[in-house]
Amino acid sequence: MSKQFSDLGINEHLQQSLASLKITVPTDIQQKCIPVILNQKDDLVALAKTGTGKTAAFGLPLLQLINTKSTAVQAVILAPTRELAQQIFANLETFAINSPAIAIAGLFGGIPIKPQIEHLKSTTHIVIATPGRLVDLVKREAIDIKNLKYLVLDEADEMVTALKEDLDTIIEGIPKSRRTFLFTATMSGAIKQLVQNYMSKHVVHVEADMSTLGHQGIDHKYVVVEPIEKLDVLMHFLNTKDGQRGIIFCKTKAAVNKLAKNLAINKFSSGALHGSLSQGIRDRIMGQFREGHIDILVATDLAARGIDVKELGYVVNYHLPDTFDAYVHRSGRTARAGAKGLSLTILQKEEAAEVFDFEKELGISFSKYQKADARSIEENNTLLWAKKIFKTKPNREVSEEFKSKVKTIFHHLTKEELVEKILANYISKTATTNSKSGDSK
Repeated sequence: MSKQFSDLGINEHLQQSLASLKITVPTDIQQKCIPVILNQKDDLVALAKTGTGKTAAFGLPLLQLINTKSTAVQAVILAPTRELAQQIFANLETFAINSPAIAIAGLFGGIPIKPQIEHLKSTTHIVIATPGRLVDLVKREAIDIKNLKYLVLDEADEMVTALKEDLDTIIEGIPKSRRTFLFTATMSGAIKQLVQNYMSKHVVHVEADMSTLGHQGIDHKYVVVEPIEKLDVLMHFLNTKDGQRGIIFCKTKAAVNKLAKNLAINKFSSGALHGSLSQGIRDRIMGQFREGHIDILVATDLAARGIDVKELGYVVNYHLPDTFDAYVHRSGRTARAGAKGLSLTILQKEEAAEVFDFEKELGISFSKYQKADARSIEENNTLLWAKKIFKTKPNREVSEEFKSKVKTIFHHLTKEELVEKILANYISKTATTNSKSGDSK
């Protein structure tokens, strides 16, 4: 029989909040973490990928442990990106809907700091923050974390690399007696070093069933392409997924911009996300993606951290990730909450052998994705051309007299005849272009 949240020690107020969210059965990581955080005095290291319910695994017991009679900041939750911090903040606010005495604050970069300083003048029990913004507020003496009881490091594997300096500053300024709860999708050497340096000797290690849940429901595929056909193969794949939402990962910001521009030219419903964009633009793109106004997100690895969008049908690795850890995070965007998903990696010939390294290291199995043949690619590009015509706005600057002359030329054609002639014209033009490019090789 499945355990209930009441079996784990979660109080009635929080159970009511969970019931209203239709969350009734604890996930594997919640069953393992909640009793440790609630009932023991030890630090905790939890190995769990995004999508396993880890926010509730630390959020629910933390909310229950808060002493509302005290006005001090008792818990700090750190996340590597503003998007993830915002998501955690929203989740905790929802969990605490029936516990109004608990005061929660979200402290993120990319938005004005003054309102956050003002907010911190009132009682605050739990802070969800990005490391850089928290360091800034500590330096301004806007927040006191000297009496901290609990520190949570979520997606810690990202923070020990890109944000290590800020993380060190924060950890040096909090009591050694606090309890630390570290959540990570991968157990890298840097994470092991952090555990050794900053956590107590009595650390409880728990792990979600990574061998199954970590990759459950994800179909890992790869396709080998020539550089010249890479974009065409991607666009053919995207057309087969019309109506589904997905994320395409690129290695650099420049590559994200270039690919997003090409998709926009071909009228795909897409947006770009990377760290050099202003926070306002990132928020707008993420909002459009979450609400289903755009179907495709083209992103860098760090920018995509914290994206928790349900019903994400696929992810595409347009560039092979640099590390095994990055692949885990990328593919983990899909197949959430028991759903199915596809992770497609597009490779060039010299990269193909690396698939076996990923299989061996991560304990997963890749199958070959059937690449579209030349005719299918050509037909797909023709459909994209037709879509571009359909979505082209009329040119209001063309005079009525000139339009009338053009209409006279097509006057005797039926709609079907006009489509056939335009299509034949396009095909003959592309055939000529292709033969010329072939001759020049």
